[in-house]
Amino acid sequence: MAISTAAAKAKGRNLQKKVRDAILAKHPTLTEDDVRSCPMGSNGEDIQLSTAAKAAFPYSVECKARAKIALVYDALEQARSQNDLTPVAVIKADRKEALVVMTLDDFMRLAK
Repeated sequence: MAISTAAAKAKGRNLQKKVRDAILAKHPTLTEDDVRSCPMGSNGEDIQLSTAAKAAFPYSVECKARAKIALVYDALEQARSQNDLTPVAVIKADRKEALVVMTLDDFMRLAK
């Protein structure tokens, strides 16, 4: 069954807020004015950063909350089950560059 447009936007909005909150928790000197979750459907990055936020967190963030990416979780879980190291999944679509996927918590631990 297809998800409604409103429900899809709510999922995306919730993910953006989670990422915003994780950045603010990692960098307590930043405020919500420095790290903003953009309205759904607006142009540009999903997480807008002030100059101060870009200096503290030099990443461009795009958020996607979709059921079709579930197979990535299988790869990450397989990596997690191998040992006690930080799990990452390396994924690649045909004619696209390889990507590294990890949990938001693990990424925030590694981010400067």
